[in-house]
Amino acid sequence: MIKDSPNPPLDSSQFQVSAHQAINHYLNPSSKPEPSGNGTGLFAVREGLDAETLLINASEDLASVQALANHLAFEIDGNPRSVALGICRMLEGIQLMVEKTLNLNESRLQR
Repeated sequence: MIKDSPNPPLDSSQFQVSAHQAINHYLNPSSKPEPSGNGTGLFAVREGLDAETLLINASEDLASVQALANHLAFEIDGNPRSVALGICRMLEGIQLMVEKTLNLNESRLQR
C-alpha cells in the first residue's frame, strides 16, 4: 500500500531532550526517585512474606524471563542476537545467586 504523504520529519531537538532524560534517569543516581515502601507504585510486595517465598518467586520469574530471552536470541541475528545472549548470561548468573541464597537459607534452617 502506498502512503498518501511521506513520513513527517523528525524533531531532533525533542529526540535529544528525550535521550538526555533517559540517560540521566539511568546514570545519575541523584535524579532517581526514592523507592516507596507504601505500595503506591505500580506493583507492591505483600507484607509478611518470608525470605524463602520471595526468593522462590524471584527464581521462577528469572527462569521465565530467561526462557523469553533465549527464545528471542534464536529468532534474531547479528548484534541484537549478541545482546540477547548477553542478557541470557546475566540472567543465568542472577538465577545462580538466588538459588545459592535459597540453599544457604535452607541449610541455616536445618541447623
